[in-house]
Amino acid sequence: MSLPAPDAPLLPGDANSLVTGAVDAGRLSREEAERLGESLRDPRVLEVLLEGAFESKRRGKGDVVSVSRNIFIPLTNLCRDRCTYCTFAKQPDSPDAKTYTLGEVDELVRGGVATGCIEALFCLGDKPEVAYRSHRDWLAAQGWATTVDHLVEACRVAFEGGMLPHTNAGILSQEDMARLRPWNASMGLMLETTSQRLRGRGMPHFHAPDKDPAVRLRMHEEAGELAIPFTSGILIGIGENAEERVDSLLAIRDLHDRHGHIQEVIVQPFHPKPSTKMWAVSPLDDDEVVGWVALARLILGPDMNLQAPPNLAPAVLEMLARSGLNDWGGVSPVTIDFINPEAPWPALALLRERTEAAGQRLLERLPVYPEYILERPDFFDPQLRAALPRFANDEGFARQTQHQSMEESASCSNAFTEM
Repeated sequence: MSLPAPDAPLLPGDANSLVTGAVDAGRLSREEAERLGESLRDPRVLEVLLEGAFESKRRGKGDVVSVSRNIFIPLTNLCRDRCTYCTFAKQPDSPDAKTYTLGEVDELVRGGVATGCIEALFCLGDKPEVAYRSHRDWLAAQGWATTVDHLVEACRVAFEGGMLPHTNAGILSQEDMARLRPWNASMGLMLETTSQRLRGRGMPHFHAPDKDPAVRLRMHEEAGELAIPFTSGILIGIGENAEERVDSLLAIRDLHDRHGHIQEVIVQPFHPKPSTKMWAVSPLDDDEVVGWVALARLILGPDMNLQAPPNLAPAVLEMLARSGLNDWGGVSPVTIDFINPEAPWPALALLRERTEAAGQRLLERLPVYPEYILERPDFFDPQLRAALPRFANDEGFARQTQHQSMEESASCSNAFTEM
């Protein structure tokens, strides 16, 4: 179709034509996506986009929205990067600095197993041993040279303790990922953005060498070469524009086209936090968050697993559930979200209730999605592949435990009480 001039607003009729074509074709072009992204503030365009994205999701995923019952293990919150919006990373002399021993990992895993959790999410800072001698000394005292040595052992403890690890450890080499692969059902790295502009002086990633887009894209590529089910995503609201958001989503799409390994894409809104340089930056409004979830669906197509964290937009869960997503991500009955500690998880029973209010069904999954479990055995190390039937049902979703059945019948009236 012929679009209006680039500087002209995209009218609802033009948006409808673009969206209808995207639903039928399974993806948007760069120009089409950028024009829709620039027009989301028009509520009429937003409504068209939401309807189309939901139809695309329905064609690819039916009426299912999934969630992973997990525990969050921040193996170390030391990090060599200094992003201007982060409160996770601590300095070694901070009273909040924490590095978990293998014994503490084992204790957390036992608590997770007791509450029906399957996924052990390992999330940690980037290469703290490069920046901090004290951490190098601590690792050496345990017999390890690097944080990855520690991480491999922690993943082994979690796997042998009865859970499936998913690792998000920042930048890893291909050799690092190969070492972790035998103990991990999946791995991930938020691309966040392809914007080199955000690495400039005074910008959020200026003091964050591991946020270089080329470095992050290379790790995505190498994960694909290793056939690792891989989680990626974009972070929106840190100063990027619509064109940069579209470029980031297209980069993820291109990677998946080459390797078939991007198991899910997260659209994560930035949450400003006190004591950071970006504490006064206004968060995105809910309509913009929902609009970008919908646009991501149309860019990525009906078969991609698309996630938006429910604790970062709790007031609009029903709207999100009809925006094209098919996954809520990891939700823990045991641990907080250490990246966004100000944003509590919803209770799983309430999340089910609100998902159903949007006409969708909530199913629990493993840290890896059913299509990989059922159709791509080559994406798993043999010992992982042998373990998956203990956790997955015939449809590739999570087997329901007695604890889970009991929890679903329990009251959830104390969850999200502020809403």
